[in-house]
Amino acid sequence: MRRFGTQGRVRPEQHYIVSRTEEITDFINRIKEGRYIVLFAPRQTGKTTFFRLALETLTAADPTYFPIQLDFQTMRNVAPDTFYEQFYYFICLQIESVFQKRGNIPSEALTEFMADTTVTNHLSMVRCFGNLANLLENQKIVLLIDEFDGIPKTVVSDFLYALRQIYLSDEMQCPYSMGIVGVKNIRQLDYDRSISPFNIQDEFRLPNFTLEQVQELFAQYTDEVGQAFAPEVTAAIHKQTAGQPFLVNRCAQILTEELDIPKTETLTMPHFAKAHRRLLGDGNTNIDHLRTNIRRDRRFETILLQIASYDSGVRFNPDDDLMNELVTYGVIAEGPDGMCEIVNPIYQHRILQIFKPTFNGLENIYFPEETGEHFIDYLTPTGQLEMEGLLNNFQAFIERAGFRILQVPDTPQEYVGQHLLYAYLDHFVHVVGANMFLEVQTGRGRIDLLIIHNHRKYIVETKIWEGDKYYQAGKKQLAAYLKSESAVEGYYVVFDHRQNPEPRKETEQVEDVEIRSYVIPVVQKSPSAV
Repeated sequence: MRRFGTQGRVRPEQHYIVSRTEEITDFINRIKEGRYIVLFAPRQTGKTTFFRLALETLTAADPTYFPIQLDFQTMRNVAPDTFYEQFYYFICLQIESVFQKRGNIPSEALTEFMADTTVTNHLSMVRCFGNLANLLENQKIVLLIDEFDGIPKTVVSDFLYALRQIYLSDEMQCPYSMGIVGVKNIRQLDYDRSISPFNIQDEFRLPNFTLEQVQELFAQYTDEVGQAFAPEVTAAIHKQTAGQPFLVNRCAQILTEELDIPKTETLTMPHFAKAHRRLLGDGNTNIDHLRTNIRRDRRFETILLQIASYDSGVRFNPDDDLMNELVTYGVIAEGPDGMCEIVNPIYQHRILQIFKPTFNGLENIYFPEETGEHFIDYLTPTGQLEMEGLLNNFQAFIERAGFRILQVPDTPQEYVGQHLLYAYLDHFVHVVGANMFLEVQTGRGRIDLLIIHNHRKYIVETKIWEGDKYYQAGKKQLAAYLKSESAVEGYYVVFDHRQNPEPRKETEQVEDVEIRSYVIPVVQKSPSAV
């Protein structure tokens, strides 16, 4: 039985796999036109699986295309002569493998050539490809190089210039077409920046899974096992992951392998809530990469929190090195309006957790000492959440904490209010057994926290004060979102960092739904500043 793949290369005979028919057709058409194609995307986005599947599809339909697949992952620190020696060695292995798979035998001339030829630099590489074109009669070599950014810095420029020379030559082009796959794009590799050595590249973009592709993926499992995904579960997985291939497969893997759900049961939203909770605490390699990458530079925190917290957002600047790094790591993207967006709600949730201190030092004053209250007191006897009282207490907690919120460790003062609210609600949902989801509408500017308990939805939207216009507009946004989610309770929390903030607490009808709004001052002066 196949399974959802999350470890290494996805193989059709072992894993459920999205066909990506349109994308493969596009890629094959580019190969047939003899293009030199590049795809640079974050790890675990399915690029290697896609390129190999596309190449296999092409060569199965037309054996005049001769595939050679290489990987530069282990080449990073080798000397130039060793690089070219290994490069040619692996090419010979691939040629032998293709002949073996096709049940053919290489010609005597080709066998002698491979045995007698040495490749030591980019010049001998060009000559070698020229000879291979003659010896592989009526064959068009398609070269696929995976993990291309593992190429040694000492050879990258000459290597790319040599490929460019082949592409522009009037002689027979060999390789006829090629695909270069990696994480860093060529502009980020070290070469002579006075001119691009590979300005003939054809950039190929591999998008995340669409909702229809996620449905196709899950349908394969249902056809084989008989267990169905409820439509709303499929939609929720796509929404929370934004179709990121690893996250889609990991969520499905949790549901089908780790939660011990009988195969006779349809996978429903309560099941998804458990899988989502596990995914948010998962220590998988994808999240490990996310954590490592966003901690590489302390300035990333400021950018990411500003993207998440301000309606005005952060304009994407392709010349900004920090933004480009975050794009390379698959953390942010340029939205359709030219603004930065965090790529999916799962990542945004994990980013908030990563930057949130494990202990903020204020947990012992969440509730007044004299009342003896605790989170459990905001769960009614009928199983409903008393959100208004809970948030009233949060506003009072910020007031009680006073200047001490400035002492929360490792937290920019600008975002301390949201950090504290997130930690407060996160603690609450765990105590009462609820589930909390981040609902990212635009990837920036607003954090909608969707809390589900006993099949009832409670939505808390949080922002930073940017003026009364944004404040009033936020109420309408929340009202529209409440209607779309068929939720009846909406709460709007805005943190005011002005020198003379105006605290507010109001309940009003907005577009036929009731919204409870809070404006909470968070700029406090420590005693030494008074």
